[in-house]
Amino acid sequence: GCVLVVSVIEQLAQWHNSTVKAAVERLCDYIPGKYQIMCHMSRCIDKEMNADVVCHALRLCKQDPGQPLCHLYSPPKKEKHSSGLFNALAYARQKSQVRSKSFMGFSSVCAFPLLANLCEKIKYVLRNKLPFEDFDGDKFSTFPTLRGYHWRGRDCNDKNTTVYPGRRPDNWDAKGDSNCNGIWGVDPKDGIPYEEKFCKGADSRGVVLLGDSAGAHFHIPPEWMTVTQMSAKSFANLPMAFSDEFDWPQFSEITGFLNSTIGGWTDSLYLRLRKRNRCNHRDLQNISQNGIRGRLIQEIRSGLARNQLLDNPAIVIYATIGNDVCNGERDTLAHMTTPKEMLSNVVQALRYLDSRLPNGSHVILTGLVDGRFLWDNLHDRYHPLGQLNKDVTYSQLYSFLDCLQVSPCSGWLTPNETLRNLTSERALQLSNVLKEIARSEKFANFDIFYMDFPLRQTAEEWRKMGGEPWQLIEPVDGFHPSQIAAALGTGITWQKALHEWPQVLGKENPFNDQIEAIFKDQGGH
Repeated sequence: GCVLVVSVIEQLAQWHNSTVKAAVERLCDYIPGKYQIMCHMSRCIDKEMNADVVCHALRLCKQDPGQPLCHLYSPPKKEKHSSGLFNALAYARQKSQVRSKSFMGFSSVCAFPLLANLCEKIKYVLRNKLPFEDFDGDKFSTFPTLRGYHWRGRDCNDKNTTVYPGRRPDNWDAKGDSNCNGIWGVDPKDGIPYEEKFCKGADSRGVVLLGDSAGAHFHIPPEWMTVTQMSAKSFANLPMAFSDEFDWPQFSEITGFLNSTIGGWTDSLYLRLRKRNRCNHRDLQNISQNGIRGRLIQEIRSGLARNQLLDNPAIVIYATIGNDVCNGERDTLAHMTTPKEMLSNVVQALRYLDSRLPNGSHVILTGLVDGRFLWDNLHDRYHPLGQLNKDVTYSQLYSFLDCLQVSPCSGWLTPNETLRNLTSERALQLSNVLKEIARSEKFANFDIFYMDFPLRQTAEEWRKMGGEPWQLIEPVDGFHPSQIAAALGTGITWQKALHEWPQVLGKENPFNDQIEAIFKDQGGH
């Protein structure tokens, strides 16, 4: 974090031909309110020091005994006071000795008092996978972030636990909107409730994603660290992003429902289900978490909101596409999920789902990605931090994160081709476990299907549209699928379901146009 902030400030000073002090003030002006504390750590920067030197000098970066000295940039060239990184550090620590004491203990942004309260809220939602603001306790919220309606359908009455998205209508919603799909009341022409008239026998169903950071749609905006594009407008979404764990589920491949503001466009399984049957409005849940692996049983227990007796069936997408082979450990292969563990974890989760999902539900198991795509398409390209001076490639970023033992995937984000191949081999083994589960396991309340993660088809589709493969990867972390990849993946998944498992998607509702016409007449959305 320190290296990132200091890099941005040094580049701001360079781009605007200003002093470092002026660049710090410029960045602090860009960043909203209480988040400005993250830029004040940089007041001791010396233009002669690179970001690695500054952050080690402040002791916000450290070198443990027996471990290498981690650095993002090439070590400083021999100058009047520095011959390599170690000498530069010795010089810098003398200069910043007093200042560095003020940062001792602030090992993360959550240690700063102004952000401590928000961090506690985020820790709560991470533990429980539930909205922080949920007054009636039905697991749905009227608040967008902190696991609110960006993550699951918006509650339409947060004071009544029997009113929430996805339930079957109470008495055909003649007197109120019990399932929050916006369809309620009685047609004055014939006395028939609208919900009965338009949604009875319509195969209404919701969509639930059980996933990892790719499903949650992790994204750090590149304009936060690209000084040639940076302005106060760049950081306007920082508070929202922070309280959504730097995830953007509202634009994601499975549960996205808002127009993307982070590039590309939004296309999702939820939006297509809603278009197919307007009665499905708001019936979505994204129970994903950054870093989660195939053992999702705890997340399902705490986060899933589905009543077997009162609610509509659901399409559940089970997609942990990388974390079972991805970790930041030195001996990464030893920390990967084994096929035996994968079988046990997934079957245990499916058995629990069988006890919770309404009859007539469907589960789709998604295979793991082949992450060799990442190194192949990014390693020699410049990262956003390196674009101004052509001094940071993705290969350097991956090595830096690996040295810190915080790499999102040591097995794939490495120059070691043998290790990349072994990681893909394990991913294929785990995908085959999922394929076999779908073939052989049977459950009372849902049928089960398998599909490969459609990376190859997505890349081919994007190439036909004139795009480049690297544009399908998040530019800042160099690891997650981008907004473009998410939108294209939706279309591929939909076409497969339409042709191979049409029963999963339900019937097309012939009353969709009438429902929309009534909404427009009433000035609704």
